[in-house]
Amino acid sequence: MTTKEQILQLREELNKYNYNYYVLDNPSISDYDFDIKLKQLQELESKHPEFFDPNSPSQRVGGEVTKNFETLVHEQRMYSLDNSYSKEDLLDWETRIKKLVDGELQFTCELKYDGASINLTYEKGSLVRAVTRGDGVQGDNVTANIKTIKSVPLRLKGDFPEKFDIRGEIVLPFEGFNKMNEERIEIGEEPYRNPRNTASGSLKLQDSTEVAKRPLECLLYSIVGNSLNFDTQFEGLEKARSWGFKVPQAAKLVSSIEAVFEFINYWDEHRHNLPYETDGVVVKVNNLYQQEELGYTAKAPRWAIAYKFKAEQVSTRLNSISYQVGRTGAITPVANLEPVELAGTTVKRASLHNADQIEKLDIRVGDEVFVEKGGEIIPKIIAVDLTKRPENSLPTKYITQCPECDTTLVRTEGEAQHYCPNYNGCKPQVIGRIQHFISRKAMDIEGLGGETVALLVNENLIDNYSDLYELTKEQILPLERMAEKSADNLIQGIEQSKQIPFERVLYALGIRYVGETVAKKLAKHYKSIDAIAEATHDNLINVDEIGVKIAESVTDFFNVEMNKEIIARLKGFGVQLEISAEKLASQTNKLDGSIFVVSGVFHIVSRNELKKLIEDNGGKVSSSISGKTNYVVAGDNMGPSKKTKAENLGIPIITEQDFMEMLS
Repeated sequence: MTTKEQILQLREELNKYNYNYYVLDNPSISDYDFDIKLKQLQELESKHPEFFDPNSPSQRVGGEVTKNFETLVHEQRMYSLDNSYSKEDLLDWETRIKKLVDGELQFTCELKYDGASINLTYEKGSLVRAVTRGDGVQGDNVTANIKTIKSVPLRLKGDFPEKFDIRGEIVLPFEGFNKMNEERIEIGEEPYRNPRNTASGSLKLQDSTEVAKRPLECLLYSIVGNSLNFDTQFEGLEKARSWGFKVPQAAKLVSSIEAVFEFINYWDEHRHNLPYETDGVVVKVNNLYQQEELGYTAKAPRWAIAYKFKAEQVSTRLNSISYQVGRTGAITPVANLEPVELAGTTVKRASLHNADQIEKLDIRVGDEVFVEKGGEIIPKIIAVDLTKRPENSLPTKYITQCPECDTTLVRTEGEAQHYCPNYNGCKPQVIGRIQHFISRKAMDIEGLGGETVALLVNENLIDNYSDLYELTKEQILPLERMAEKSADNLIQGIEQSKQIPFERVLYALGIRYVGETVAKKLAKHYKSIDAIAEATHDNLINVDEIGVKIAESVTDFFNVEMNKEIIARLKGFGVQLEISAEKLASQTNKLDGSIFVVSGVFHIVSRNELKKLIEDNGGKVSSSISGKTNYVVAGDNMGPSKKTKAENLGIPIITEQDFMEMLS
């Protein structure tokens, strides 16, 4: 086999595996084997640049940096849709279109996914460009970023037209969105506000490598072009699916407006079970010839309409605005509301995010505000009822001083939040850092909780987390609610924390942007705190998944004299600040790329030890089963729903013994 034939065969295989994994949700190869084949392809392409192909699977990892996105005119305009909010609106729409076309009408009902609209152009079965909707006439060329989304086919299969455009939504599934937010909260950053804005913002990131890290998906719904080989919208969806596109299965062909209502009623009730943000149903005339007859208004097609689901929202009074100081010094304004029932829970507070959001909505104390709980976890204020605003109402003035230590707040250019710069003198920051240090995923100090930390700081017994290791039983016994046994447990818990492994200690230090995953990467790469402290900015960004912001934060942390002193003290107390020789010997890459879900009760090792074994040997642990899961390790009393889901997806369910044999 020639080199060219090898390259073409590898590309074909990898495209097929990508399609099975990301479109069909049915993996046909392990992540490890996939990575081996991808590396083979990358090596061959590197040695033989004459066979370069911009649509090779090797291009999906990103790497291209776009400083300015080129504006391109759409060959065919991307219209917006007319919205309807009641069944009467839909009946009126049906009456209007019946007057304009002959023959029986059929409708295609599709879910309206809330994401960022995209237009993909294919020529001879290859993706040539991807352009955002923009103003409908022209948009931004984001091809490099779109290529990193695994559910976007770079090459098509089957009987596709010579040239066509296909349109859809770039969405961020809830699971991926929540995971991204957990990681941001973990490192002291403000969480992203909702999946839609995060997906849209992802498309305009300058570094496509960063886009590749985000779990974006592309759901397609409309084919545009000349000489199309189908006659109806529904047939077009089926064709697109057969060519390799991810087309939602929920779409349904119906023959009456009553059946449209049934579709709407069903999904209004079941939409919360979907993995994506959905805000309505799009109803289209199915026949393309009838669509052509109906044509367009100045803004929208006459042959389609969007029925918008009613968002879960209520109105209530804004009693006050308070300001919280996080462990990184970030200030978060919080709306304190008159308690109100919303989506099955009592809501008393809502995040106001930052000063810009308050100014944009002109939110004032005493206002009657509309609170909504859509795709977001935290309720948000979406508008103010100006008809009920008191006459003596005054605009909200955002605070300029820290509410805790009165230090003047700062706001870095390009950042939305204000910060208190009093790193070592602002008590909520000091308490927050120590609370993070002792937390379960960090040092996991038994007998020491958040309230006790606050008490120790307020009693001036500790100023930073290294002070914990000098505490004595005599010092803590006089504290409120501290009995002899509690004091013994606390001191013992602090002593036992000296055995916590290095990667968790590194996470516990609370370096901004260094969450659990990043801490593991840094620990595995550098092996000791001294090596990380000496690493240069350029050296750090060469580590897998370490970007410019993380590198800057790490070097900034180790440039602070007090941080150096604290680490020196921790080292003196015997805290693990390097990977042990034993652990270095136990780490392998046997499970590289494989994703495991652990469920049930285990006997050979504990549940946490099992997870650790997976990660020490290059695997990843996930909390939920999906098409990306490679194995479920099942112990006694495994959850029946997880078992059923794994069986339905065809994921191997292995025992604890099976797993141990995989490692031996």
